[in-house]
Amino acid sequence: PGVTRDPVEAECLIKGSRIHLVDTGGYKVEMNDLEKEVRDLSVKNAEDADLILFLVDVREELNREDREFIEGLRKYQEKLILVVNKVDNSKLEQSFWNFMELGFDHVIWISAVHGKNIESLKNLIFKEYNESFQGEAPSLKPGIRLAILGKPNTGKSTLLNYLLNEQKSIVSKEPGTTRDTIEGLFRYRDINFQVIDTAGIRRKNKVTDSVEYYAVNRAIKSINESDIVLLIIDAGNGFSEQDKKIASLIIKKGKGIILVLNKWDLLRSVPNQFQAIQDRIRFLFPVLEYAPILPLSALTGEGLEKVLATVIRIWRQLNLRVTTPVLNRCLKQWLIRYPLPTRGKNIKIRYGTRIGTNPVKFIFFINQRKGFPRVYQKYMTNRIREDLGFNNVPVSLDFKERL
Repeated sequence: PGVTRDPVEAECLIKGSRIHLVDTGGYKVEMNDLEKEVRDLSVKNAEDADLILFLVDVREELNREDREFIEGLRKYQEKLILVVNKVDNSKLEQSFWNFMELGFDHVIWISAVHGKNIESLKNLIFKEYNESFQGEAPSLKPGIRLAILGKPNTGKSTLLNYLLNEQKSIVSKEPGTTRDTIEGLFRYRDINFQVIDTAGIRRKNKVTDSVEYYAVNRAIKSINESDIVLLIIDAGNGFSEQDKKIASLIIKKGKGIILVLNKWDLLRSVPNQFQAIQDRIRFLFPVLEYAPILPLSALTGEGLEKVLATVIRIWRQLNLRVTTPVLNRCLKQWLIRYPLPTRGKNIKIRYGTRIGTNPVKFIFFINQRKGFPRVYQKYMTNRIREDLGFNNVPVSLDFKERL
């Protein structure tokens, strides 16, 4: 119990109508400060919702906590459906009737794990709120999918809440507060953004329970679902070995990456500190030489305009199209400028073509792969970045033999 803290959102279709679902954290009567934040966020989502599905377990009698919370829901009577879950057999169906005494207008039983009576629940949702769900609801299509990754307690959730201008994710000094990936939509410069806040990623030997293991894997999965990743680094702690490992995952997937030095408001007064941190990152991880490094205060929003402008620039580079004729005219110039060092071998690059946008990938056909100089691959990567406009994104080159 208590695994869900932040709201987890998804969309589904009911009879052709798009429904936005929000799964909220559970509640207790006696709570610590963090659990109170979970409750307050759940209540806020209930207030904002068009419909509330309040789930109870048929196998458990209503206790003081249940009844106290239910009384607080009376004011939402008109938009509330009491859903009695885990009704897995006919005997439990009889127990369902005990919940009718609560006096709600809409009460229904289901078995979520077995899919029993789910269609009846869908029909009830559609019937009672038909006017709200007429036709296909317009959907804000995300133009840029932006993931926020980093170690625990670096300010990822604070940044998400600032971007969305609401408390979408719980912020706490306790590391590991975020357990699910939290999504939201916002607009900037007439471009739609879908932003994903993720659980903090710790070293494997520090992942101590199955909940954290699940959360970390969800965070890693979010890399695949994004276009660009903001790697949030606590500026006061600097760039660590774990940051390098997270960055390696992002690069491996061919995603755009921005290194964001958060909590910069605490270091702004230190002379030359930004340049010192930037130089250290470039020295420790030269493979990230192309990635922008930017200061930010997620708490105040200072530096956010530049971060978002850089996100847009990288997104455009990821989706930049290069025709085969243009690429091969450039290839000819590159070979003239710096001839291929063959070391007595008759190696020739016949032609190249772009085979992927986001991630950026090129394929070059050569007469023999064996002995193709690695240094020339690096040279070609640099030329593609500088001459074709891919300055701030990972570029992947593949070489295929063709006689």
